[in-house]
Amino acid sequence: MAREITNVGVIGLGTMGAGIVEVFARNGIDVLAVEISEEALERGQTTLTGSTDRAVARGKLAAEQRDALLGRVTFAVGLAALENVDLVIEAVPERLDLKRRLFAELDRICRPDTILATNTSSLSVTEISVATTRPARVVGMHFFNPAPVMKLVEVIRTVVTAPEVVADVEALCARLGKVDVTINDRAGFIANSLLFGYLNQAVAMFEARYATREDLDAAMRLGCGLPMGPLALLDLIGLDTAYEILDTMYRRGGRDRRHAPVPLIRQMVTAGLLGRKSGRGFYTYERPGSAAVVPDDLTPVAVEPVAGVDAPGTVGLVGPGPLATALAEVFAAAGYRVVVVSGDDDPDLARLAEVDLVVEAIDGDLADRRALFARLDKVCRPGAVLATTAATGPVIDLAMATGRPADVIGLHFPHPAPDRQLVEIVRTVRTSAGTVAAGRGVAVALGRTGVVSDDRAGFVVDALLFPYLNDAVKMLEASYATAEDIDHAMRLGCAYPVGPFELLDRVGLDVALEIQRGVYRAAREPGLAPAPLLEQLVTAGHLGRGTGRGFREGTVSS
Repeated sequence: MAREITNVGVIGLGTMGAGIVEVFARNGIDVLAVEISEEALERGQTTLTGSTDRAVARGKLAAEQRDALLGRVTFAVGLAALENVDLVIEAVPERLDLKRRLFAELDRICRPDTILATNTSSLSVTEISVATTRPARVVGMHFFNPAPVMKLVEVIRTVVTAPEVVADVEALCARLGKVDVTINDRAGFIANSLLFGYLNQAVAMFEARYATREDLDAAMRLGCGLPMGPLALLDLIGLDTAYEILDTMYRRGGRDRRHAPVPLIRQMVTAGLLGRKSGRGFYTYERPGSAAVVPDDLTPVAVEPVAGVDAPGTVGLVGPGPLATALAEVFAAAGYRVVVVSGDDDPDLARLAEVDLVVEAIDGDLADRRALFARLDKVCRPGAVLATTAATGPVIDLAMATGRPADVIGLHFPHPAPDRQLVEIVRTVRTSAGTVAAGRGVAVALGRTGVVSDDRAGFVVDALLFPYLNDAVKMLEASYATAEDIDHAMRLGCAYPVGPFELLDRVGLDVALEIQRGVYRAAREPGLAPAPLLEQLVTAGHLGRGTGRGFREGTVSS
């Protein structure tokens, strides 16, 4: 039987620490909330009461429940007050030296049976534990921000953590209404290891001026259904915190380049541009601590529509597959007259002679697409826009198969096309401004957000999404966690709509492998090489829902 923990201590009452205090107190556990000074303690009290008052105002908490919750919390300055608690959890800044000193002091103060827990998101729990004489009673309890809302807790055991301590903490998580995933001690654990590689890559795209901050964020929100775009999320986390997490994972995690902090992050931290808490990060905020974004020098000027390009006309869809069928419905619903052809022979393509826009959505490889664009060049009228939906790129290869590269563009509709309110408008070095304007007009006519980016493998959405999925496969391949636990971590810890393995099975492992190979060929970055397990499953014919088996077994989708 797991030991019942009746009182806990929480050290550090910033946003995370105050949130952890609230979680415990909401669930009937007495909490001793500790800070290093009266001023810090007062700020922590203000944070806690502000959070609970907001919960009451939103109808999430009754006034009497709030009063009972606050009545379970005792505030104190100094660690000496923690001598008789059953468990202590710290939420102090992410510095190993600070946490080791803190744990050494707690080892001296607390009862021998007290569990000492760290909320670290990236540091080695093992290195923290050996600062005590009781490493068997040290464990990681990684909550996610905001702690009262997010359902996940990562429970991190070291090689010497006692099994009964893990069992006690798992039982406590269940009592708190949290879902725990129990894992071994490694850099970044599950969620941060996958999340921060993606965030770091998004900063690299912004640093390279591949797309604007607004387009990057819109692409991932609307193209993947994520609750926040990567740059807005970094501003919320704090760029100083993000830098420390990335740097720690890079140094501890085998120096994977995906975790090497992009230089821009360090430059912004040095300049004091830390995100919301400083009032300025990737975006500018109304004041420090505010979530309200205000215009600044990088805010884009509204694009004036080009006469004639917004009005629906005639569009030709080439391709016999489900994407062409879905897009035909999308265009028709927006008022376009749609001509669908298979593209198998020239008489069929001749039906596209007078259309305003041709959208290619075939299943072939680059050679097949190049051949198709060469045939379209001969069939379509001068001035017609020729577009490809392929995400593996590069679009310029298709453009140069024609005699009109200025009229060729990428129009990528993230999967599933009928549901995503995004169109990626991909310009090559030869695409004319008028063709880009026409692409924007298509997005407007479809009632979708258009984001413009340069021509590179994966564009924005797939170039950020599929390396993250590939990282998840590598984590599973290393037997660090199960597919179910990894999916739980990303859904419950990061508020992703689906976990990586559920998404891979939906998309198709063969599709994912093709896209990841394209991203790898373009970058030649070792960390982007497709995971061997992904390649093996595709070779074995385990392609996901379409075949009834991928990372999980299930019903074959129709």
